[in-house]
Amino acid sequence: AEVSTQSTGEDVFTEKSSVYYGDDIYRERLESLNIRLAQVERLEDDDEIDEELLAGDETLEGLVQSRKEEENFKNLFNDCKFFLSREVPREILVLIIRSLGGEVSWSSDSGVASKYDENDPDITHHIVDRPSQSHQFLSRCYIQPQWVFDSVNQKKLLPIDDYVAGALLPPHLSPFVNSEGYLPPEQVELLDRNETEDKEEEEEKKEALSAEEKRLAIMAMPKKRKILYNKMIHSNKKKAGAVNKLKRKREELDENREKKKTATA
Repeated sequence: AEVSTQSTGEDVFTEKSSVYYGDDIYRERLESLNIRLAQVERLEDDDEIDEELLAGDETLEGLVQSRKEEENFKNLFNDCKFFLSREVPREILVLIIRSLGGEVSWSSDSGVASKYDENDPDITHHIVDRPSQSHQFLSRCYIQPQWVFDSVNQKKLLPIDDYVAGALLPPHLSPFVNSEGYLPPEQVELLDRNETEDKEEEEEKKEALSAEEKRLAIMAMPKKRKILYNKMIHSNKKKAGAVNKLKRKREELDENREKKKTATA
């Protein structure tokens, strides 16, 4: 059977259930999105980091915390393996999931560049846009596409209860919120919940930072900022040393004074 092309780039099926894309650019783009990128080792800065400057420094806490949050967001879907049903918007979901560390595939009958099929036992999230499924695997959850977008907006994996197949979805809330204007009740509730969770996380993260974490934070600084930072820390350390020296002298004076009092008594 001959295969006729469509200018819209939609799937055209043959009798053998193969797929032909009239738009070669779309085909290549979709294939490229699902190819694992090569891992490149990050080159370290040759500048030496003063080990003593790391001790007791509290100014790095914000920087280290920011780096942790950034790394966590980059790996948001790191432990997730997705499968896309044919009715969901494939290209945007592949772009988001792959950008944040997840694996994703779809049926080879519905598109090119699929990496695994629906029967893969390691699939954790099956994205659908239909209220019911003819067959379900108990080892995975069936969610609607909005779960992915909302999780990205909130920078964390949201509970799936409100996003399961067939559920009435919660309002899709924009991450770009002007707190001075009107906020819908759902947005207020979400902000309150996030604020509570952030406070709990801050309390858990009050433990001292390790030297290795501080080292990584300094290595991530631009060269000019690192020089200024080292000068600032060196200056603070010099001032602290001067203060400690005066304290020791005062302690020695007080100790000698007590000895004299005891000798004359």
